[in-house]
Amino acid sequence: MQNEITVSVFFPFISSVLLAVVAYFIRQLHSDFKKMELDLNEVKTMALIIKTEFKNSYDLMNQKVEYLEQRINKLELNQIKQKENEKP
Repeated sequence: MQNEITVSVFFPFISSVLLAVVAYFIRQLHSDFKKMELDLNEVKTMALIIKTEFKNSYDLMNQKVEYLEQRINKLELNQIKQKENEKP
């Protein structure tokens, strides 16, 4: 009889302790996933900012190149006109 009482008390106690340990680790895992989600959102935001900065820099560089091409074309035309004026 004494054995039955010990087993009937011991088994629920062990199962409660094990469930508490499992619940603790699940809560830790949940908080880790929340932190990871926040970090991932931050990384996405930073990547979007970097992408936007590169796109803006690329557009600005293209504008400068186009401006320089137009300027070179004008200078070439002016030089050709000057050579034509000097020939006769």
